[in-house]
Amino acid sequence: MSTAAPAPPRHPLDGLPQLADYQDQPAQQPAGAVGKDAYLRLGFARRGERTVLADLHRRAPLLVQQALYFDEGMPDLPCVFMISTSGGILQGDRYAVDITLDPGAQAHVTTQAATKIQQMDANYATMVQDITLAAGSYLEFLPDPIIPYRDSRYASRTRLCVAADATALYAEILLPGRKHHRDGEIFAYRLYSAAVQGVRPDGRELFAENLVIEPGTWPVDAPGLMGGYHVLANAILMTPPETAARVAAQAPVGHTGTGDDRTATGISVLPNDAGLIYKVLGMETEPVRAQVRAFWSVVRREVTGNEVPDNFRWR
Repeated sequence: MSTAAPAPPRHPLDGLPQLADYQDQPAQQPAGAVGKDAYLRLGFARRGERTVLADLHRRAPLLVQQALYFDEGMPDLPCVFMISTSGGILQGDRYAVDITLDPGAQAHVTTQAATKIQQMDANYATMVQDITLAAGSYLEFLPDPIIPYRDSRYASRTRLCVAADATALYAEILLPGRKHHRDGEIFAYRLYSAAVQGVRPDGRELFAENLVIEPGTWPVDAPGLMGGYHVLANAILMTPPETAARVAAQAPVGHTGTGDDRTATGISVLPNDAGLIYKVLGMETEPVRAQVRAFWSVVRREVTGNEVPDNFRWR
């Protein structure tokens, strides 16, 4: 495995307009200092019938130990857990993640637990993700939910560079905060900003989505926004048009359940034959995760011909 890595960009989100009001430095340690400037590089390559984690570089507090092969539906699929050694994302943190799949490679990337954006009284945190898929490759990027704590400020940018015949399933689940903590923290964070861009390897831009939530400025649960729901899932599928059409025909959409188990789901076609975008609204985490899992099941079956394994008993 590689032990050297080029330096990632120096905090490219620092100039975002929505972060202008949060430029004060944390009293504990300056933004982006050692221990707050995390970097993770994962490179997957095909070796015979199996894909391996051929390139790994990590800088605390981000950590990956090794690829595991426990998926009964795809036993040759490397499953990688991204780990944070800091217990969450803190004020002044600057994270960067690069994931690359060589031709024909396949991988599943997730997190060890929910991403907790800790309470903040100064500055902000950022995450930059660059994900590149070469011809014929397949990636499932399915991290656990994101939980923004009270007064947190967080901005992310994800760039999906996907070959025309490759498939990337990228999903995020955003909670309203620590909903059941003490008297509840529902939409008590200051800022959540998430931008996703899809491009081809030749640089051609396919689509862009920019989600900016500022609960103190706009009522998040208003009609046309969350509409009374608390949990949002956003899944982006970049895949060839014929695969996208098959997935769209089978994806679960509409309203399901009642009370806290109710969900609302919808699907749209991305511009420029890039694929699909699938969104889920719900009151609680598990019903939303179940809908994302159902969508993932359709994607894996249509792209690889394999089934998603049963949930672990503790999930």
